[in-house]
Amino acid sequence: MAEGDRERWDARYRDEDAVPDPSPFLDALDALLPRRGRALDVAGGSGRNALWLARRGLDVTLADVSEVALERAAREARARGLAIETLRIDLEASPLPAGPWDLVLCTYFLHRPLLAAVAAELATGGLLVVAHATRTNLERHPRPGPAHLLDDGELPTLVRGLEIVRYEEGWLESGRHEARLVARRPLTGP
Repeated sequence: MAEGDRERWDARYRDEDAVPDPSPFLDALDALLPRRGRALDVAGGSGRNALWLARRGLDVTLADVSEVALERAAREARARGLAIETLRIDLEASPLPAGPWDLVLCTYFLHRPLLAAVAAELATGGLLVVAHATRTNLERHPRPGPAHLLDDGELPTLVRGLEIVRYEEGWLESGRHEARLVARRPLTGP
C-alpha cells in the first residue's frame, strides 16, 4: 500500500466521530460464530467488529494499516472493559498473521491473495467470514471504484481448501450489492 493511502486512512479515522456499530451481517451470524478461541479481524479499522467479537469472548487481534484506527480501537476496548490486540500491518505487502485462527473476519477489504491464504492459517473447523461489494454495486454507488470490487459471483472461487457454509449475493440491507460468505476449514482431510 502506498504511503499516501495509509495517510488517507489515518485521516478518515481521525475524522470519525465514534466507533461505528458492528456489521448487522455479524449479528445475523450469531448462532454460527464461535464464542471462544482466537479471532483475526482483517483490515478492521477502528474496531467496530473486533469489539463485538471480543464481547462474545474471543481473543481478538485487529489488523489494520492505520495507526490512528488501531489507537482508537484500543482506547474503545479499554473503555468497554475489553481486551483486543492490535497489529499495524499492510496486508497487501505482508502475509496474513500466523494462526491458527478459529475465526478470520474480512469485511470490505479486498486483496485476493489474502483470501486464498486464509485456509492455511485457520484452525481445523475454523471459519472465514467475508463481506464485500461487487461490480453490480456501481449501478447505484460510485464507490468503491471498480479496482476495489469483486466480480459478480467471484467470491466463492477465491477461497480454496474450505467448505462453503453460507453464501449470498445481492442488494442487501446495507444498501450495497454485496457478496457474503462463511466458509469452514474441514474437520477432516489435509
